[in-house]
Formats: sequence, structure tokens, C-alpha cells
Amino acid sequence: MNPFKPTLAALIMLSGVLGGFSAHAQVSSQENGFFPPWQNGANNDATDRGLNFTIPDADNLADFHGNPANPSLSLYVGGNYYFAMAPLIAAFEKRYPDYKGHIYWETIPPGRLIEQIKAGGTVTVGNMTWTVKPDLYFAGLKAVSKQIKDGLLVGPAVPYVTNNLTIMIPAGNPAGIKGLADLGRPDVILAMPDPAFEGIARQIKTALTNAGGKALAKMVYETKVAQGTTILTRIHHRQTPLWLMQGKVQAGVTWQSEALFQEKAGHPIASIAIPDNQNATAIYAGALVKDAPHPEAAQRWLDFIRSPEGLAIFAEYGFKPYKGK
Repeated sequence: MNPFKPTLAALIMLSGVLGGFSAHAQVSSQENGFFPPWQNGANNDATDRGLNFTIPDADNLADFHGNPANPSLSLYVGGNYYFAMAPLIAAFEKRYPDYKGHIYWETIPPGRLIEQIKAGGTVTVGNMTWTVKPDLYFAGLKAVSKQIKDGLLVGPAVPYVTNNLTIMIPAGNPAGIKGLADLGRPDVILAMPDPAFEGIARQIKTALTNAGGKALAKMVYETKVAQGTTILTRIHHRQTPLWLMQGKVQAGVTWQSEALFQEKAGHPIASIAIPDNQNATAIYAGALVKDAPHPEAAQRWLDFIRSPEGLAIFAEYGFKPYKGK
């Protein structure tokens, strides 16, 4: 008997409630071109959307938001809090109504955003290529500081919130995961961020080493990759929860905010806390991009995300304000 074989109830939940909506709502959202279904069209700042032609899994632009034609503010945001961006944008636009409908933002992995900056802001998805030069770049504090040193960004780096790791699992925890050490088991199929593309992999390797020494980190990120029982993601904040719900994997390490979002959305997702002595903390920071087209708007955004209103939105997803050293 396969212990990870989904039950009939789980399959019904997956097919009818994926995205936290009823079956009718999900079908409606996909017919309207909203994907992933839990976004329901909220993560698009464009007021005039014209022809809506997003076909799930065929024409999918889930991490690109708004109208790229002459935005008044453009944000390159590491994808780890894509779910917080819609309420942040809405609150910012309420404070500054002139920006309504004129903000563009991306939430792909930080390393890929750097590649795009070096390419002059040009990106290609499927058969479409467009260019939006960014005003601000957001990632971990170390990554932002490095890009300031390299001259791609203009200092200072502005830290604002922190986050910790967790183990994301399907509801019911069919593989019986208890902690990081269990991720080294040969029978557990993992979704793990690819170190080549996603900065979170560095923190995960540190946490694995804290929990089981270099042997555990090597098992998860080398041996199991070679065996096919660790599947590397390109966009872990999208792929890990979907693969868990689809039954492709049994666990994956993510930021705790991502697991909290999935649970709050009503998805069949749960999480296992990682002890403080094993965990890793990320400090999120941002900085102005060199030759940013809208420096005044950029400074307003930096001020907003550190304001009580901005931090309150982050707190809803488990982020904590950065207190400094």
C-alpha cells in the first residue's frame, strides 16, 4: 500500500478547493484567466486589462503584475512574499492615489531578477518579450549588499522584515515527517529550491547542517538529487505547494510565511516548525537600482513598507519587523 496515495476526500479537496475557493469559484477563476487560482485576479494593478488570455499551464504569467507600459513605479521583488504584494500595493495606492493603476511588479526568484537587471530590464516569457527597468530591487540583506558593492544598486540597503524557515507538508503528514533529519530518508520525496536560482537554498543548507551535519545537507542536496528523490524547483514559492497538493512530493522547506499563507487560504497544506537552534533567519532588504527611472516613487515605497501600516500587512503572514543588531 502506498502511504502517500491520496484519499478520495483529498482528491475532492484538491479538485474543488484548490486556491481556497469552491469548485464553482475555481472554474470561474480559471475561465477568467486567473492563475494560480488563489490569486483570483487580485495581483494585477492594471485598471484596463483588455483581452484576458491567460490559459492555466499554457499561457501563465503569475509572477508578473500590472501594465508594463510606462509605469510610475516598478518593483523587482524576490518572490518569497508574492502573496503580500496585492494588499501592500492597495494600501500604498490608497495613500498615494496618483499611482493607482500605474505600478508594475515582478516576483520571480532574486537571482533571476539580477539577470533581468543586467539585461536592461528585458524578460521573455513564452513568446512574449518586454522591457521594464526597475526602480527598486528586494531580496535578502546580504544579496542586496552584494549588488550595491558590485554597482548594480545604489546604497544604502534598507532592511524591513525578517522570516524563518519551516517544513511544508501535505495536510495529514502522510510521510510522518517530524523534523529536518527525516528529509534525509530515502523514501521521502522532496521539493527543494535550486541553489543555482534561489537564495533560500543557502539558508536551507545551513539549517540542514545545523540539524544533521554536512552529511544531511549532502544527502538532501546531492545524493537524493542524483537519485531523483529531491526534485529541484525553479520557482519554489509556486512549485512546492502545488507539487505537495498534486502528490508529486511529500515535503519541502520554505519560508514560514509561505506555509502560513497556504494554510490561511484553506489549502490542504500544513507545516512543521524547525527549532530555533537549527533554523535560519532571513533579513529582507531593498535598495534603489542604479539609474532608477522613478526615484521619488521608489523612496515613497521604501518608507511605506517600513511604516506601521506596511509592517502590519507583513505581520499577517508571519513576518517580523527588522529590529537591527
